[in-house]
Amino acid sequence: MIDSALTTEALEVEVCAAVASFRNPLYAGVQAGLPCPPPATIGGMLAAAAGGWQHVPQRLRFAACFSATGAGTDLETYHPLDARGRSTEPVPKDRDFLAGITLTLWIIEDAGLWERVVRRPVWPLRLGRSQDLASARSRRVQLTAGPGSQRQAITPTGLTQVGTLLRLPTAVSVDRARTRWDAYRYAAIVGDREIAGDWVTADGQAVALLPPVHPAQFAAQPVP
Repeated sequence: MIDSALTTEALEVEVCAAVASFRNPLYAGVQAGLPCPPPATIGGMLAAAAGGWQHVPQRLRFAACFSATGAGTDLETYHPLDARGRSTEPVPKDRDFLAGITLTLWIIEDAGLWERVVRRPVWPLRLGRSQDLASARSRRVQLTAGPGSQRQAITPTGLTQVGTLLRLPTAVSVDRARTRWDAYRYAAIVGDREIAGDWVTADGQAVALLPPVHPAQFAAQPVP
């Protein structure tokens, strides 16, 4: 029998979409795609579903696992601005996209709130671009303290050396003037390497909580 002190209940949220695209903001002038959604993107999706950041607890943290069944490149029309912020001629550019995506989240704090939000989101769920609609379903699960398999988890870089090293936005201020960047690892190919996550699911998936994504963390920081 598992000691109840070593287990916790969490809300497991599965988000699915036919197509999603995550632009790498470190590249200007090109539309380079990321292999997984940044934590800030996931947090923004949850905030929109809740009706805005004012309805989101500042302590929001989650663990994430991501997969896609395919990838490709298409053309999309962009409307760039010049140095003075004025509109210029539309420009077609390549856009990387992922297909058949599944994003699984584990939320421990305020599970009841997020269960209601997922069931009846204020704004439609969008993962990545505004036109990339997604659907979600949730269930309560029991997690056990201890290590688990990395698989396709999005993890802080200190937990593993396996996977692509990514510099991703963790949180963005409400006025979009400040961004918190952190280092993460993501392996698109499933592996069984064990990592020291915070928790583990019944089927052995490591649940590694990511840093806080709420923009309130910028409130006491001066603008650089």
